[in-house]
Amino acid sequence: MNNGMILLVARILLAVMFILSGFEKFGDIAGTAGYIASKGLPMSTLVAWATAIFEVGAGIALVVGFQTRLAAFALALFCIAAAVIFHWDFGDFVQRLFFMKNLTIAGGMLALAVAGAGSISVDAKRSQH
Repeated sequence: MNNGMILLVARILLAVMFILSGFEKFGDIAGTAGYIASKGLPMSTLVAWATAIFEVGAGIALVVGFQTRLAAFALALFCIAAAVIFHWDFGDFVQRLFFMKNLTIAGGMLALAVAGAGSISVDAKRSQH
């Protein structure tokens, strides 16, 4: 398998969680807003909508390889922020695991931000013109 194909598979694997999570948030904005508000964040409904839109949009950008470095970097920051805001309870095994999962995904996103989309992407097609 060549590097372009491996980067495509990596982009898809990294993006799936965000796309599905974003669509789940669209299906329950009130529940998502309630969870956000439970952490003391203001404007929870607006944040819920913005998060859903961001997750789906950035996830799709990764899949197709459009503005990949920017999308991956933004998703890395998002994962770190989510870890700190929502999963900081190290006394709870599940929250500690979610915290580490978010940091791990952020690491993958940073690697993708450095590597770029690869040859099978909109970014590669755009750079040829």
